[in-house]
Amino acid sequence: MAWNLPGRDSNNDKPKRNKGSGGNPFSGLFNRLQGGDPAGIGRWVGIAVVLALLMSSVVLVTEQQRGVVVRFGQYVRTMQPGPNLKLPWPFERVTKVNATAINTYSESVPILTRDENIVTVEINVQYRISNPERYVFGTRDAVDMLKQAALSAVREQVGHSDLDTVLGARNALAVTSRANLQRSLDAYRTGLVVTELNLPNARPPEEVKPAFDDVNSAQQDKDRLISEARAYAAKVVPEARGAAARTRTIAEGYKTTEIARASGDADRFNALVTQYKVAPEATRTRMWLETMQGVLANNRKVVGADSKQILNFSLPTAAATSAAPTQTTAPAAVVATEPTSTETIRPARQGRTLDRGETGR
Repeated sequence: MAWNLPGRDSNNDKPKRNKGSGGNPFSGLFNRLQGGDPAGIGRWVGIAVVLALLMSSVVLVTEQQRGVVVRFGQYVRTMQPGPNLKLPWPFERVTKVNATAINTYSESVPILTRDENIVTVEINVQYRISNPERYVFGTRDAVDMLKQAALSAVREQVGHSDLDTVLGARNALAVTSRANLQRSLDAYRTGLVVTELNLPNARPPEEVKPAFDDVNSAQQDKDRLISEARAYAAKVVPEARGAAARTRTIAEGYKTTEIARASGDADRFNALVTQYKVAPEATRTRMWLETMQGVLANNRKVVGADSKQILNFSLPTAAATSAAPTQTTAPAAVVATEPTSTETIRPARQGRTLDRGETGR
């Protein structure tokens, strides 16, 4: 009797495994396919085709995207964000575009100005897709079309402006260039909208940069001096106005005082005229006496002569107002107090003046 080894048959061989049961769950399917079962193969191929068609019919569009659907090459509709259904491939196809992202295009180009100067202008354009259908089907390359149109719009504005305008008024040129660029993009049906167009920098060529810097420095000095002059004017003008107001106030006061004084003098003169009409001689005499009283009231009166002559003055009276002073011979001892001031005595109704110290004339 022969002994068999554990795990072996009577011939001491390993037992054969049954590939049709246990192990891999697809082993039976593989066996049937290898066995050439037509029904099994067709069924599984059909399931795979259905799954592929279902998967190609569901399209997920993100929040930033839009889906352009074409059927046999013709535009049908635009898908909005979220899950969408379409006819399976190859009946309908979807092209996704980012409709919310802001794209940027920047470039520096040399441009000839109206006054035949070359200036290097930096162009910065920000844009986004506004119409997915036009963006996909309007032109072959919408972005390249935008670049060409932007350069053309900026060149047109710079070419119609002089160098000073390009360097100092770039904002106005940028606004006009943006409007012209948007009109061109709409005419070409690019589906793009320009959100911003800036000209952040404009500079002359390196060969003339030192001279240009000198001009800029002079312009800055001019602006600084103008600002200082305006500040000085803002300070001085109010002071001058205040001084003028004070002068006008003083002048008005002086005017009022002088008018009042003149009015009083006129009133007194009118009253004197009335009195003169009534008593002319008495009025003249009183006026003369009042005048002399006013002149000699606060002064020292001294009458002097030399050792041979003395001056005798006769005060005018109503009877003889034109009497002249007479000269008489007197002893040499006529002494007068030394006057402190020189006084002039003008007799009434006589034109000549007798000064102190005159001798027999």
